[in-house]
Amino acid sequence: MTVIPAKTWKQQKQFLDFPRILYKDDPYWVPQIRIEQSGLAGFKFFGHKDPFYEHNEGQAFLALDGKKVIGRIVAVLNRGHLERYNDGVGFFGFFDCIDDVSAAGELFAAAAGWLKERNCTVVRGPVNPSLNQTLGLLIDGFDSMPTFMMTYNPRYYEKLLEENGFRKSQDLYAYWGAVSILPKVNAKLQPKVDMIRERTGAVLRNVNTKHFQKDVETFLSIYNRSLTNTWGYVPLSENEIKEMAFFLKWLIVPELTTAIELDGKVVGASFALPDYNPRIKEIGGRITPWGLWKLLRRKQDIKKIRIISTNVLPEYQMQGLGMLLLNGLVPKVLSSGIQEAEFSWVLESNNFSRGSLEKGGAVRNKTYRVYDKPAAGNS
Repeated sequence: MTVIPAKTWKQQKQFLDFPRILYKDDPYWVPQIRIEQSGLAGFKFFGHKDPFYEHNEGQAFLALDGKKVIGRIVAVLNRGHLERYNDGVGFFGFFDCIDDVSAAGELFAAAAGWLKERNCTVVRGPVNPSLNQTLGLLIDGFDSMPTFMMTYNPRYYEKLLEENGFRKSQDLYAYWGAVSILPKVNAKLQPKVDMIRERTGAVLRNVNTKHFQKDVETFLSIYNRSLTNTWGYVPLSENEIKEMAFFLKWLIVPELTTAIELDGKVVGASFALPDYNPRIKEIGGRITPWGLWKLLRRKQDIKKIRIISTNVLPEYQMQGLGMLLLNGLVPKVLSSGIQEAEFSWVLESNNFSRGSLEKGGAVRNKTYRVYDKPAAGNS
């Protein structure tokens, strides 16, 4: 067995193709959209490279048994994280491997060695490649397909990490709720919501479809600024915001967004996305013209959503505006015929959000874990 850096076009193709081989018989696995996966792994795709790597660095590795691929990993040097936290943490992501502790260990050793050469003392992951994308190892909730932009892996991955010395750093949760519980919850909270609206003079609105790109960028900017104190968070760069906004504008349903304005200024935003995963699985993650049409047609027919973000600028927090944002989404969700929603992800250390969801009747149905391990040669 050998571990090699994936540098040639053939090796990068092997890297991208491996999950399809590994998961081919798994009914719950959803292929990542090809162009997205290649960009996040640091490869150039038709001359384009993910803007995350304008300031950061990554190296993909393949584990081979002879000529057969048996595993893959990406080591990620997130300079933004190091500048912000100065904690010596490097990252790994895009980890996939057969059920073999030794093979996984060789992949982790390759990633750790690469990071140690760049003065990292701790390896953290899986993060693909940052907290602004997908992250976490699924350790509970294997009985259903993941929701859009959430991770999935076999049960044995937990063993592969823990038997190679990784230990829990932080858990993240997904909460599921039936939309049928919303009228009762909304009625209970309505007096408080009315009081907040009257006290603040807040005005709610949807994304402006005439200025869609600009409005989506505004939403992402609020997301960027509001998470300053969140565990491990590193703000998106301007180019990352522009790129993410470009892709989101095809996926967002304007009616499932809410912006909150005070004195004409947007100070908070909330948005949900339809769960595109069943359609992505149907098209095999390949965005051909026909596949794109099948993915985006009649978004209103998708009856499950993922509530991704409800954020308020730091200087306007603690005024109840987050409650106002979610309250504004409720009638839109009810009128759309949506039947279920997932709130994800929620940090285990975010007691306020967890408590609010659980009091509202949401059920924790999946747990994801981020692990740490000292880099090779460190204790």
